[in-house]
Amino acid sequence: MRLDYSKLDGLIAAVVQDSVTRVVLMVGFMHEEAFRRTRETGFVTFFSRTRGRLWTKGETSGDRLEVQEIRVDCDDDSLVVMARQTGAGTCHLGYRSCFFRRLEGDEARQVEEAAR
Repeated sequence: MRLDYSKLDGLIAAVVQDSVTRVVLMVGFMHEEAFRRTRETGFVTFFSRTRGRLWTKGETSGDRLEVQEIRVDCDDDSLVVMARQTGAGTCHLGYRSCFFRRLEGDEARQVEEAAR
């Protein structure tokens, strides 16, 4: 299998879901090295567009994402990574998921409590 990194300047989107609850935890981007490292280590590794470097989720917080399964879309240009979440939460703001707000009218309203 060969992933298509050509559409997003060398990146592919990676949606991370909790492998048990199927809650979407976060969305990140991977380039070839991040994908290879994810597969080799068993922990989700992204390419940070803002920092311009690889980072493994939880390298500073300890809130890691252990890969359980990886699914590839029909165009070979995006992934769904089923992961087991360790630690309190995935979101850097302290929530279990980065998607803790719901759009209500023109406002994003918090609908979940912080995990820490």
